[in-house]
Amino acid sequence: MNTLSICVYCGSRPGESALHADAARAVGTEIGRRGWQLVYGGGRAGLMGVVADAALASDAAVVGVIPQSLMARELGHTGLTELHVVETMHERKMMMAERSDAFLALPGGIGTFEELFEVWSWRQLGYHDKPLGLLNVAGYYDSLLAFLQQSRKQGFMTQTQLDLLQIDADPLAMLRRLGELSPLATTPDDYRRI
Repeated sequence: MNTLSICVYCGSRPGESALHADAARAVGTEIGRRGWQLVYGGGRAGLMGVVADAALASDAAVVGVIPQSLMARELGHTGLTELHVVETMHERKMMMAERSDAFLALPGGIGTFEELFEVWSWRQLGYHDKPLGLLNVAGYYDSLLAFLQQSRKQGFMTQTQLDLLQIDADPLAMLRRLGELSPLATTPDDYRRI
């Protein structure tokens, strides 16, 4: 069985609620427990550092990809299985996408939003068939989800496009669903190691 590689997008800040860090820790721990690999933005600050450290503590391989210009700003994590320092954000996002079998967005800011929407756009255009998840911790994304429904009602999105995005508040349920939907899952039980 191939190892599922999951790309996690999340904040380089911790956020105001401890629930955000708890969810990031649960995601990293579960990735390791399932024998999966984490791909992320390569930082050690904020939720990025929490998810990476939890995955490492659970014996997951962790691949970070960070632009040179952000090494000092995001305090690049030097304790990873692999740390790739690239020249541009475009290179970063492309390498992260190429190294991943599924994508998951945790709470974050403008960078997280941009990364999620980019891979979602690529999915609906047929550039990949990898599953996408949005972890709505403590209702963090409620307003965004309401806006997306407004966009659908106004005719700028379709329900089919919205259905490409898996949404859950439970980290373990979300990871289980992404594993089941991954192109690597050759049978429904491949990634259900609970």
